[in-house]
Amino acid sequence: MGRIAYVNGQFVRHGQAVVHIEDRGYQLADAVYEVWALFGGKLADPEGHFARLERSLGELRIPMPMSRQALTIVLREAVRQNRVSEGLVYLQVGRGVATRGHAFPDEPVPPSIVITVSAVDRAATEAKAAKGVKVITTPENRWGRCDIKTVGLLPNALAKQAAKERGAAEAWFVDDLGFVTEGASSNAWIVDADGTLRTRDTNANILRGVTRHTLLDVLREEGVKVDERPFTPAEAVAAKEAFITGAGSLVLPVIAVDDKPVGDGVVGPVAMKLRRLYIERARATAI
Repeated sequence: MGRIAYVNGQFVRHGQAVVHIEDRGYQLADAVYEVWALFGGKLADPEGHFARLERSLGELRIPMPMSRQALTIVLREAVRQNRVSEGLVYLQVGRGVATRGHAFPDEPVPPSIVITVSAVDRAATEAKAAKGVKVITTPENRWGRCDIKTVGLLPNALAKQAAKERGAAEAWFVDDLGFVTEGASSNAWIVDADGTLRTRDTNANILRGVTRHTLLDVLREEGVKVDERPFTPAEAVAAKEAFITGAGSLVLPVIAVDDKPVGDGVVGPVAMKLRRLYIERARATAI
């Protein structure tokens, strides 16, 4: 059986899934999205993702397409029909279909919704984490509301492509003051020379990463000090360790920034311990 997608109330074969040519998400990026990691066929960090979805939709004045309870049922059914145990679930909600125009439709239209599910090879991702990844830096060129998880991801896509062409897994955006804001699809962290964990605070219009939030909860319970303060690429290179967090990367060690080794240039114990602790928490709380 091939992949199955959910599109506006119907489960259809992935290859036959379509959206209207005047869907505002397709034409104007007038839509938001969420990505859940799947562990054992269950949705990781459910509360965080639902809360962020509702916030993003509220900021764009797009109504929830259905109740949280109903959406949970649909998401679980999409997972079941795709027979995926370890993977990712993608949800996109847009303003809907209307005659093209930049302003919102005069009359409200039903929001559009798309759900897809993909499998992840956990053995391969663990091997990747054990080896570590490289990141590059790129000037921050995105709009000022990166706290909204919109589908307008062209700068992110271009940054990811630049990273790929340089043999890296991620790109870190750097603001006008020289500080790392976040990755193209992740939050950025370091273990500085004093052994303190540092990551940028979310008041700086960066995405309020759900994996980041869960990891902060884990760190508080472990009694680990975290300094929510920005850092420069040079500080990352001088740090003991660096890593990124996200639904796809989970907790992923970074061993080089712009081809300069971070610390000793090898995966450190802190990042790997935090990866283990995060996965344990995610599996235990998934629904």
